[in-house]
Amino acid sequence: MTTDHVFTEAIPDLIGPEEYAEHPHGHLVRVRIRITGSGVEVIGDALRPSAVEAVLDALGEGPMEQMLCG
Repeated sequence: MTTDHVFTEAIPDLIGPEEYAEHPHGHLVRVRIRITGSGVEVIGDALRPSAVEAVLDALGEGPMEQMLCG
C-alpha cells in the first residue's frame, strides 16, 4: 500500500469540467500510463479522490504525488 504522499502544484487533468454532469454519481476514473526516460509514469484523475487513490494504491509503488484542488 502506498503511504507516501507528496503534494505538487500541477498534474495534468484527464477529466474536463464538462464531463461532470455526464457522471452524476462520480464514478468516472481515468488513468494514463506512459513510459518515460526514468521509468513508468501513471497519472490518475477521478471525480472522487478516493477512487483514483485506490487504483494507484493497488500498484504498490510510491510516492504518490497529489494536487490540492478547490
